[in-house]
Amino acid sequence: MSNYKLIKNARIIDPATNTDKIGSILIKNTKINDISFEKTINAPQGATIIDAKGLVLCPGLIDTRVFTGEPGHEYKENLRSASNAAAAGGVTTFVMMPDTMPIIDNTALVDFIIRRAKATAKVNILPAAAITKGLKGKQLSEFGLLKKAGAVCFTDGRFSLGSTATLKSAFTYAANFKMPIINHLNDEGLGASGVVNEGLMATGLGLKGIPKEAETIPLERDLQLALKSGVKYHGAQISSASSVEIMRRHKKTNSNITCGVSINNLSLNENDVGSYRTFFKLSPPLRSEDDRAALVNGLNEGIIDIIHSGHDPQDVEVKRQPFAQAGDGAIGLETMLSAALRLYHSGESDLITILSAMTIKPAKLLKLKSGRIKIGSPADLILFDIDFPWVVDESKLLSRSKNTTFEQAKLSGKVFYTFVSGQEVYSQKGENNVT
Repeated sequence: MSNYKLIKNARIIDPATNTDKIGSILIKNTKINDISFEKTINAPQGATIIDAKGLVLCPGLIDTRVFTGEPGHEYKENLRSASNAAAAGGVTTFVMMPDTMPIIDNTALVDFIIRRAKATAKVNILPAAAITKGLKGKQLSEFGLLKKAGAVCFTDGRFSLGSTATLKSAFTYAANFKMPIINHLNDEGLGASGVVNEGLMATGLGLKGIPKEAETIPLERDLQLALKSGVKYHGAQISSASSVEIMRRHKKTNSNITCGVSINNLSLNENDVGSYRTFFKLSPPLRSEDDRAALVNGLNEGIIDIIHSGHDPQDVEVKRQPFAQAGDGAIGLETMLSAALRLYHSGESDLITILSAMTIKPAKLLKLKSGRIKIGSPADLILFDIDFPWVVDESKLLSRSKNTTFEQAKLSGKVFYTFVSGQEVYSQKGENNVT
């Protein structure tokens, strides 16, 4: 059986090189073997040939913020179901947060995730290790040993380090090991009792608001410490115009800092909460439309580097509660790309900017060889129809949990093939006559 695959007549988009041309790609075994924009590559005998018929071919998406239930809460999500959802959404690599049971704060757990992923997952799953033992914000984990075991970054997941002294030590150690720190931005003193964005909408709903200062104060602190320590710092997810301005100012003096935004904050606003719809209870909360527009502008300017799904599966019992008592979080692996394409279809952002934030930029943060279309690079690729219309049906989503913010949303753009290391891990043949 041939180890070659030829994808021809594709609209090849590679944000790493600002490429957007019709061409062909030849895959041999696990890597990209040849690329041609001038003429169709002659396929070796026995090669699998896919005629893309103008569909977009780009690097597989890299999602930097994914929570799973395994180990400990597999009923919410396990690595197999998360990887199935990822493949369907065009995500070929994702970073798994350490918020599991037990916490990923030791080498045995990092090794377990790596081995378990290899045995059950279709996509690449990269473990993030906890900054502090038990995510308690006090004692630092063993950074050197965790890096050696295979952790790709350090983060306390849903939690933000409250102790400035502990954070300073963490930054120093992470800089020594040349590892990125990804920190969630939430001042617990300011935001703990809040459940929605602070403002008129919160007042009208009778709900406690979360002020933007709960995000901007820790962000400002983190960036000052990052400059002093030299650490590779990534603000996990920002949600306000004020945070964009802070990042803009600090990027002028520090090239080692980046930040991300959840697809939810980028494509939705506080009005989507509607009449206490708990699937829209998120951390950070959905902010005003002005904030959302500022996030889009920040993405277009390069102030915001990465778009992630914030995939956070929650079971029905957690979400079917009064709004203030319901759990935070929404799933997003299957809808991240399609939701992001809303910005393209509305004219708010261009395609290369959107795809760059989900491919080459996260690849650079994590020092991955994927995220680009280059001879010799891993053949982690997706083919998608940029205009294909579909309606999100939660019953058909592959995640074990169904807490999506896009239920019944009408989206344009869908993945039809996903390849990981040259192997087809997802296909939806027939709906667009791809052959």
